[in-house]
Amino acid sequence: MKQITIGKGKSELVSTGGNHLCGMLFRNEAQPTLPENLTPKRKDAISDRDVLSAQVGLLCNARNDFNDIELYQDDEVFRHSFGINKLPSEAVFRQRLDELPESKTHGALRESNLSFLSKQTFGTVEVAGLDLVPVDVDVSPLDNSGSAKQGVSHTYKGHAGYAPMFAYIGTEGYMLDCELRPGKQHCQSGTPEFLRRTTAALKQLGVGGRALYRLDSGNDAKENFAELGDNLFIIKRNLRKQCPEQLLAMARRVGEKVDSREGKNVYRGIFSHYHPGNDTTLPPVPVVFEVTERLGDVNETQMLLPEIEVATYWTNLPCGAEEVIALYHAHGTSEQFHSEVKTDMDLERLPSGKLCVNKIILLCGMISYNVLRALGQKVIRRAGIAPIRIKVSRWRLKTVLQNIVYCAGKLVRHAGRLELQFGKLCPWYAVIKDISAAYA
Repeated sequence: MKQITIGKGKSELVSTGGNHLCGMLFRNEAQPTLPENLTPKRKDAISDRDVLSAQVGLLCNARNDFNDIELYQDDEVFRHSFGINKLPSEAVFRQRLDELPESKTHGALRESNLSFLSKQTFGTVEVAGLDLVPVDVDVSPLDNSGSAKQGVSHTYKGHAGYAPMFAYIGTEGYMLDCELRPGKQHCQSGTPEFLRRTTAALKQLGVGGRALYRLDSGNDAKENFAELGDNLFIIKRNLRKQCPEQLLAMARRVGEKVDSREGKNVYRGIFSHYHPGNDTTLPPVPVVFEVTERLGDVNETQMLLPEIEVATYWTNLPCGAEEVIALYHAHGTSEQFHSEVKTDMDLERLPSGKLCVNKIILLCGMISYNVLRALGQKVIRRAGIAPIRIKVSRWRLKTVLQNIVYCAGKLVRHAGRLELQFGKLCPWYAVIKDISAAYA
């Protein structure tokens, strides 16, 4: 067997040729709405747009450390792809992110994200003849244990970290909005304002009135209902101190018994007399219920006392209880989206010690997440020319990174032009070329 030796050639090779596609999506559909500068700068200073674009580019490569910017100092594919005129050094990168005005930066990034989403199509769910765009809102803690970062505190998951709120839109799981919060902040604190902003964004995207909000029981508060606009919703109801035995008796009277195994009784139906927050000044909202009474286990062993399990949901959907419950269970898919943010993009542990900087990084991560999500959807639509069979309706971000972003390429300079050449054996070349041609 021959021994392999190594040497350094003169060719300009890049291991992330897929940045060309990520950059095209970002540069064409998101970057134009980013202001060049959010505060006055010297003429020779690196622009705020370049700093934020560099952060988005890094996160599109699943790199969230400030030091990672040094890896791309000589990478012209990265710089040109993401429309960066001048790439900052690590020290400048840290300093400039810290200096960005919080309110203006948040607004600019959210506006840029909406500009990107306005170019996308959203998968819908059919309910009673209506095509509704699902909007899943949830808190998902980020584990930052062992750090002394500002805002890191004890979360309801039992670890130290942050407790950001996310809103995803469509069956594909695009991120509509996000908000980084201290770990100890209750999930309902600040939620009415978050929902107000989300509802305004839906109107801006042209899906106002056609959205289906889905929220967990932690957000069962009467203040939230007024912020949902004319959209439909399913909110899991917090039973608080309500007696399960009383609900079982009510379910037996007005509910329908569902077929189940021996020793288990399941009742489903709709209550029509409950008011949000028990506030009788508000109109009643229908409550779908599923009450389960277990008299024995799966081995038919009788229990001394029956177990009662109750699940109730506020909703204004014009359909039956079974369909509402199935639609709420589909809300669990958002846990996969959380996982992709935390693991696939490596955004579990945010890099800065300052809460204000980490808020900006998470908002940049929202744009990067959507760029990768959109790229995955474009690949799926080209399944006919893909080198492997694609049977899914949505790719994980990790799959997009591994198959597309991490494709190696060679940068060739000729007649004042730059050309990115992929290898002879690159299996994804046909897909990459077809997507690139759509933006030529």
